[in-house]
Amino acid sequence: MKPSKINHLGIAVQDLDAAAQVYKTMGLTVEKIIEVPEQKVKVAFIPIGESTIELVQPTSANSPIAGFLEKRGEGLHHLALEVSDVQAALDELGSKGVRLINETPREGAEGQIAFLHPKSTGRVLIELVEPE
Repeated sequence: MKPSKINHLGIAVQDLDAAAQVYKTMGLTVEKIIEVPEQKVKVAFIPIGESTIELVQPTSANSPIAGFLEKRGEGLHHLALEVSDVQAALDELGSKGVRLINETPREGAEGQIAFLHPKSTGRVLIELVEPE
């Protein structure tokens, strides 16, 4: 399992529109905004080179992102690495002792995703992404 690239950086924000404005002043463009009800978030996608900045705003007080914001405030939430097969990556990493948050992929904003536990990754929440 070798990631092919950094798919995106996820940044937790309280106000998607206000946060997006900062990137717009730098000449970047919000490509699209979607809501992911299963994760209780709204996401803005800002392409930059081969990667994307994802601004993630909670849509519910019991969203994991709302909990993150309450505990840590706005900022970098996760690093997403692109893989060709999330399930195969999870199987391989799990067999090597990496602690998994998700043992099977789930539907994300733009494909199959799964998270690795920060205690196994140098305190960084890593998302594996298999784009659609």
